[in-house]
Amino acid sequence: MYCADATADGANTYNVVDVRLAPGVVVPDISLERNVYTTSSCGLCGKASLDAVRTTARWPVADTPPVRVGPDLLAGLTDRLRAAQRVFDRTGGLHAAGLFSAEGELLDLREDVGRHNAVDKLIGRALRSGALPLSRHILLVSGRASFELAQKAVMAGIPVLAAVSAPSSLAVDLAAETGLTLVGFLRGSSMNVYAGEQRIIPGPRGGPPE
Repeated sequence: MYCADATADGANTYNVVDVRLAPGVVVPDISLERNVYTTSSCGLCGKASLDAVRTTARWPVADTPPVRVGPDLLAGLTDRLRAAQRVFDRTGGLHAAGLFSAEGELLDLREDVGRHNAVDKLIGRALRSGALPLSRHILLVSGRASFELAQKAVMAGIPVLAAVSAPSSLAVDLAAETGLTLVGFLRGSSMNVYAGEQRIIPGPRGGPPE
């Protein structure tokens, strides 16, 4: 069950739980074992708390040059990303991350079994080519927008992150904190804007898409 004393003031953060073993279950003695846990995915696993990964961005996205995109431009990005997924066409089992210009041109795409790895490949190539910060670009991911992917976008100076699926609540919080524009459920002309709506050009009804 959730631990009610997760913080110094006794508040519940819903990130800490108390675990009670069933009667008769003996806790294994692991004192003499060497336990090492590694992961190549999110970069969050194994951290003591979320605060431990709220690193300071070198290029704050809130201070980037003004980048504004319209709903029509965003709506066309998913088809462009999917059309460029050559490995997905052969396997049907990969995630993709695409880097677009503010005008909607696909500049780079990377695929991987892990969506975090696809983004790492994309940003890593930009780093090696001296292209960081990506302050006038849009990052589109083929899955969910997790806290880790939002953090990667912020660290690379990318002002707009869009995802075809849902963002996590932590990703929304991070986007609001840092000034990142976060768009989720980007499917055709339908999308939700969770943060950074100032970069979305108002739609026909006088407001950003919902």
